[in-house]
Amino acid sequence: MTKIIAFEGIDGTGKTVQLQQLRERLTAHGLSVQTLSFPMYETFFGAEVGRLLSGSGGVRANEVDQRSMALWYALDRFEAFQSYSYQDADVLLINRYVLSNAVYQSVRERDLGNPDLLDFVLELEYEHFKIPKADIHIVLDMNPENASENVSKKGFRDYVGDQPDIYEALPDIQKRARGKYMEYAARMPGIRIIPCMEQNRLKSIADIGKLIDAELKELLEL
Repeated sequence: MTKIIAFEGIDGTGKTVQLQQLRERLTAHGLSVQTLSFPMYETFFGAEVGRLLSGSGGVRANEVDQRSMALWYALDRFEAFQSYSYQDADVLLINRYVLSNAVYQSVRERDLGNPDLLDFVLELEYEHFKIPKADIHIVLDMNPENASENVSKKGFRDYVGDQPDIYEALPDIQKRARGKYMEYAARMPGIRIIPCMEQNRLKSIADIGKLIDAELKELLEL
């Protein structure tokens, strides 16, 4: 059965780099690996998410009510899995998944007085839309200040150009999102926090990769 590993964390924590590095290591072990990244900005629902994150459609993501915003992200995954087959792979690595949806729609300024969306998002995506459940969530943890520096190095992206998206540009959201990931790790199984910093300095890509491998050893029987 395919093992699903989701990479999570605030913007700029190196999820893409660590996912790619893990893919190479697992392939070297003889495992077949597939990858996905959400949102999928080239699809119908993913493109709508992109417009909300850039504000190009006249409505900004942080202005939409939290359940409606969560639904856009969920529909992007629902659409993707209607035509995507991963069952022949040993491992499916996913860059941002269900957990990110619950986190970010729970920490925006307009939603701070509302109940958080973890239970709603899990029911919406896993139970209603039948989106495949992740076996483990790898949460890369980093100071928002360092993560923000990494965001500034991303360069041109189709949905926002050379600028950060709305969520990336709001440091208070990133700080609250970091705390929400920690909170969720204490509330549900299958979340592994990977400390990417030591004594206020970033660890090397290789050292972070070793921590990830240690968390996955039992799951993948390596």
